[in-house]
This record gives sequence, C-alpha cells and structure tokens, in this order.
Amino acid sequence: MSDSPSFDGRLIIFSAPSGSGKTTIVKHLLANFAHFGFSISACTRDKRGRNEEHGKDYYFMTPDEFKHHIELGDFVEWEEVYTGAFYGTLKSEIERNWDHRKHVLFDVDVKGGLSLKKYYGDKALAIFVKAPSLEVIEQRLRSRGTESDDAISKRLFKVKFEQSFMDQFDMVLVNDDLTQTLQNVENIIEEWLAKPLV
Repeated sequence: MSDSPSFDGRLIIFSAPSGSGKTTIVKHLLANFAHFGFSISACTRDKRGRNEEHGKDYYFMTPDEFKHHIELGDFVEWEEVYTGAFYGTLKSEIERNWDHRKHVLFDVDVKGGLSLKKYYGDKALAIFVKAPSLEVIEQRLRSRGTESDDAISKRLFKVKFEQSFMDQFDMVLVNDDLTQTLQNVENIIEEWLAKPLV
C-alpha cells in the first residue's frame, strides 16, 4: 500500500516544451525499469491519430467532465493550456502507482511540473528538458506531421515562454545527443532515489 513505511514513493517530473524529447525519455525509463510507473494525464483535447488510447496515453474528457473533477478536488494540478484545452494530474494516478510500489514518472508541461514540485516538495525531482535550439524543436514538431503551420507557430511561441521558467526546476537537461541524455537521466535518477528523504 502507498502508506507502507517500507516503500518511499517518489515522483520524477519531466517538463519541457513540445519537441524537446521528454516523452522519448519517459518511454525509455518505463520500458527499461520495472520500478517506475507513469502518471497518465487527463485532458480535453481530441486523440491524435489512431494510436492514442483512453486510459493509456491520456484520460480523454469533455470540458464538462474535466470541470466536474476540478469541483470535486480530484486534481493535484490542472490548467487551461489554451482556451478550452484543459490538462491535469489526478490524485488517484499517483496513489495507483504508489499502491503498486512504483515511483511515478510525469510527462507534463512546465506549469504543471512546477505545481507538482510545489505540492510534493522533496518527494519530487523536477527536471526541465531543453532542446539544443528552437530550430531543432521546429524540425521535430514538423516531422510528426500532426499539426498545421499555425499550430506549430503557437507552440514555438510557447517554447520561448516556457524556457523562462527553467531556473525554477531542480535541474536542466539539454537533450542534444539522445543516447547520452538517456544515460545521464538514468544516473541522475538512480543517485537521487538512493538518497533518503529528510
């Protein structure tokens, strides 16, 4: 159970602008380490293509459903990222992972990451993933082939805004060479998990 004294449940938060590579990092950790679980975010956007599944990639909700959960106090953090587009972290997701004795990995935007860090304090490690340049981010976004030029332009504007919050994170990780980045992440997390909480 999550309140067992023998399990020191922690949170590892990866935040970054779109195209920085945080999702690739999180997927790598989940695929290679059994003691990590993923916190599935709730959102009100449509599924991207045929690959995304409810309850696996996101909890897809209508705006009314999302607002109902807000009223019930079910979220640790939530925000309206764009007009009518809500994202949030359900408290039940963290408890679900801790009940399975797993440390919780987060793939969230910058505001969400900072909110989680503030809520959980020393139990959370907040990592900002930074792409080498805006040009690299634009290239990664375009290679997805899922968004219009206008949507990509909005995302790039948001990148500049989100990077202004970098210094509020526990650390900044520049994702230049993916293989090296993954090794660095593994080392950082292993060292942090080995430290007892004060």
